[in-house]
Amino acid sequence: MMESTNQKAYAKVTDNGTQAVQEVQNLHSSGYTQEHIFVLAHDSDRTERIASASDASEVGMKEEGAFDTIANLFRSRGDELRAKIQSLGFTEAEADFYEKQLDQGKVLVIAKKDE
Repeated sequence: MMESTNQKAYAKVTDNGTQAVQEVQNLHSSGYTQEHIFVLAHDSDRTERIASASDASEVGMKEEGAFDTIANLFRSRGDELRAKIQSLGFTEAEADFYEKQLDQGKVLVIAKKDE
């Protein structure tokens, strides 16, 4: 399982929603607050269900900036996910890697540190 810990954010690829919820709970207990934890899955309904079950956030307007959020309306789900991952401080290559994992049905949990 690939984990990335750069200065700005931590990411973990999990196999399913249950694991994602456990990871979010681990992050909560290590001091991250809800607004710093994000859950991404290829299917947006699934992302919402996991986010609400685990008390994590979905990446929204604030993180991406209004321009990026509007731009996302014109992207496919894959592009949108890559943009969200990059907006949380990851490189294009990392975003590509994670998006491919999501394509295979994995769930990505990201914790963003305060700048």
